[in-house]
Amino acid sequence: MTTDRDAGQGGAGRPLGPHERGVVVGTLLLIATLVAFDVGTDLLQGASGWHVVLEIAAGLAALAGASYLLRDSLRMRHRLATQARDFSAFRVQAAAWQAQARRHVDGLARSIDQQLDQWQLSVAEKEVAFLLLKGLSLKDIARVRGTAEKTVRAQSAAVYAKSGLAGRTELSAFFLEDLLVPARVDAAMALSSSTAG
Repeated sequence: MTTDRDAGQGGAGRPLGPHERGVVVGTLLLIATLVAFDVGTDLLQGASGWHVVLEIAAGLAALAGASYLLRDSLRMRHRLATQARDFSAFRVQAAAWQAQARRHVDGLARSIDQQLDQWQLSVAEKEVAFLLLKGLSLKDIARVRGTAEKTVRAQSAAVYAKSGLAGRTELSAFFLEDLLVPARVDAAMALSSSTAG
């Protein structure tokens, strides 16, 4: 039994391709043309009325099928063109967002680097600090840097001592706390501080 979902689909439930649709439409138009020719011949030869009516119905059915497939093809082309335009617009927006985000991330990285310089961290300690901020464990940092975990533990302790921070949580909060406050909470905090003053 064919359902509406199956209509316009080829074998194995896949949609008809443009070539297959063209073949079906061409075949239906050929059938309608041959039926029209046959109806004309039958009328000239005096065929019975019911025979002519049946042939006209068959011809109209073929024309209806062809027009349905053509209309469906045009709708599909329009939908695909719209999706292609939407996808292109999405890619442009995504590229713009990525470029903007990259500028912000680069600016944040430079600011963090300047603060680490103010704390007078060594190059190795700065690398460890950045990796701590990224959320890597001491074991992972040791693996990434090709050093012993004991060395990384000592370098992270130096980062905390030179910065005056108690540990990873305070280090992360020092740089990221203000970035992660939602706009409404940020506005409420600004309002409360201005009314308090």
